[in-house]
Amino acid sequence: MSEINEGFALLSEQLMLVAGLAYAVALGAYVWDLVTFSQTVKKGMADADTAAAFARSDTALVGASAGAASSAAQGLGAGPQGRAARPSSKTHGGSDGVTAGDTMRYGGKKRTVARVAVALTVVAVVVQGLAVLFRGLAAGRVPWGNMYEFCTTGSFTVALVFLLVLSRRDLRFLGTFVVSLVLLMIVAASVSFWTPVGHLVPALQSYWIVIHVSIAVLSSALFTITFAMSVLQLIQSRREAALAAGKKDKAPVMRLVPNALSLENLAYRINGIAFVGWTLTVMFGAIWAEKAWGRFWGWDTKEVWSFVIWVVYAGYLHARATKGWTGTRAAWLSIVGYLCVIFNFTIVNMYFSGLHSYAGV
Repeated sequence: MSEINEGFALLSEQLMLVAGLAYAVALGAYVWDLVTFSQTVKKGMADADTAAAFARSDTALVGASAGAASSAAQGLGAGPQGRAARPSSKTHGGSDGVTAGDTMRYGGKKRTVARVAVALTVVAVVVQGLAVLFRGLAAGRVPWGNMYEFCTTGSFTVALVFLLVLSRRDLRFLGTFVVSLVLLMIVAASVSFWTPVGHLVPALQSYWIVIHVSIAVLSSALFTITFAMSVLQLIQSRREAALAAGKKDKAPVMRLVPNALSLENLAYRINGIAFVGWTLTVMFGAIWAEKAWGRFWGWDTKEVWSFVIWVVYAGYLHARATKGWTGTRAAWLSIVGYLCVIFNFTIVNMYFSGLHSYAGV
């Protein structure tokens, strides 16, 4: 075994701290972008209400004059009075200003604060990537042998996947949620799961750790993105129902977010990709178990909950595709699946004993 490099280990921890600070500043920028947008929308709504009030006043004056003219022109074939156009109750499409564009493409309007937030996220991801790299160099192995390393690597992957998706779609409205989750994972890793750099336990000393754990981390990162989208879908769905009922828009900041159906469709596609990854995670885990313990499946607690996650997301994909489980029901099922992922990583690792009990906490 290679010697532990304490210098690289210390550098990794310092870089992780810097990355956490960068994420915190980026989170503040994302929040400020939402606040600024909300204030702008509210001001526009107030101006629109004022303009509408003047329009109603002018319409009343014109109507009174027209009524007098109509009385004077009785019997001369005057037609009925014109009617004002009814306000649209449309809540989809993005062009009405009630929601963002369904395609989630970048528009012509630039949001400076949001761009700064994305730039800070890029800086944080680069710094955290270096922290993960030096952790691996310090141990002379891949840096995901315990809960601390899985959590830091997982949070890095979540942020990296988010940035990759941002290069194609304008999902900056997810920034507050995603960066909050990443920051929470870093804090949990540093406070609750911190483990000094060390060698892997014998059961993990296999090339299968690269294959099995890397796919699990990537799949979990995708599930994290869809979790945030499903939460926003529920919020947007309730808002759309309120607007359709003629109620006042109480969450104008949600105009940055596409309609609920668009969020659901994108989450469904991403969950489909993540499900394939999780299927491979379970399969490769079984092969690794046979190599390490002489059996493919032993109903270990970790194995059971990995299978539970697979069943929940399989049910989600099947129900939405064939049974019409759309809308809020699909969103809740996606959220339940992610809660199972969190339970499997935290509660199972910390409080259940078994062959996978090498969390390092």
